[in-house]
Amino acid sequence: MRRAALRLCTLNKGLLTPARGLTQGSQNPEKQNVFHILEVRDKLREIVGASTNWRDHVKAMEERKLLQSFLAKSQEGLPPRRMKDSYIEVLLPLGSQPELREKYLTVQNTVRFGRILEDLDSLGVLVCYMHTRIHSAKMSPLSIVTALVDKIDLCKKNLSPEQDIKFSGHVSWVGKTSMEVKMRMFQLHGNEFCPVLDATFVMVARDSENKGPAFVNPLIPESPEEEELFRQGELNKGRRVAFSSTSLLKMAPSAEERTTIHEMFLSTLDPKTISFRSRILPPNAMWMENSKLKSLEICHPQERNIFNRIFGGFLMRKAYELGWATACNFGGSRPFVVAVDDIMFQKPVEVGSLLFLSSQVCFTQGNYIQVRVHSEVASLQNKEHTTTNVFHFTFMSEKEVPLVCPRTYGESMLYLDGQRHFNSMSVPVNLRKDFLVEP
Repeated sequence: MRRAALRLCTLNKGLLTPARGLTQGSQNPEKQNVFHILEVRDKLREIVGASTNWRDHVKAMEERKLLQSFLAKSQEGLPPRRMKDSYIEVLLPLGSQPELREKYLTVQNTVRFGRILEDLDSLGVLVCYMHTRIHSAKMSPLSIVTALVDKIDLCKKNLSPEQDIKFSGHVSWVGKTSMEVKMRMFQLHGNEFCPVLDATFVMVARDSENKGPAFVNPLIPESPEEEELFRQGELNKGRRVAFSSTSLLKMAPSAEERTTIHEMFLSTLDPKTISFRSRILPPNAMWMENSKLKSLEICHPQERNIFNRIFGGFLMRKAYELGWATACNFGGSRPFVVAVDDIMFQKPVEVGSLLFLSSQVCFTQGNYIQVRVHSEVASLQNKEHTTTNVFHFTFMSEKEVPLVCPRTYGESMLYLDGQRHFNSMSVPVNLRKDFLVEP
């Protein structure tokens, strides 16, 4: 089973790993980009020049204006970088430093995946600063922020809070002002770190004041494997554009999707009446409107990022935990996450905002539950709500779950959108249940 899990989690073929000699054990540890998990945020503050004191944040951001002169006028003016230049590893020593466990521990004695999302977000930003660093400047003139979580796939049901975890990541594709970051997570099993997660994030570079785009260093692949990674990055960009262009907010459903919705509608008609208004639930089904959960967060300074906006990892953690609770309530058992995808950071969330999260089940199949979480902030002046994020999580329940049924046209579009995200998982659905077990 362990070999099967290893095969399954190698979703990004060619992804740079320690086994390929980037930071392998025989090398001098002092020359490796290896960080303790507690060092990551401190390193980011050092790179940006951010203050740990909230009262000083305005002054710190004013000082960043002086870095504008270090910004490149074009990408051609920046030195090319290699994938290994941005490669870093981060150790989360849950086993060797048990004082860290409390923060990551669930009541089921597993690792909180929401905390892992926070760590991945910080790691992705640090990787990009490694790619774009200017050795002559004490602080980076770039403001690097998370634009999109393209995909996160897991290949282990639960993570042990008593074994060390290691993250690795590097830039795998570069545009003019954006970078794709590939990250992997491993957990110690015996004497070996075994892969448990693959993630792809898209980060964007902005100027010193985070007001406009900024150019980033070009990337030069050095091997056929790296060329394939770069090519995959181009394909990912094209896929995202195509997915966006066929969004149900822009285009009508396909003929097959229309048939799906019509058949579901017919299955909810009461056979005792001849009326489109008379609706009943099919056996083992639940109306979509009854699957909702909501929450409200007050965004305190404690949750700010290095640019004094609310930390994207915090938003992901809160959305994930609400999504998990929604899937748990719907399925009647404790689910585990198998995939996260297409998290778009549309608007930054300011410190002090009221953050409204709304979660609902939008698609089910067998033991799988597709959950959509919508995030918005409220303006205290005019009471208007603005969407900041939409999150998509795929969970697997311990038992078969009810069919979720849309009642309105809008809910039908949510159902189809959930189905699209579910079908976009990197690994065939029928393999998931077999391999998502403890090795």
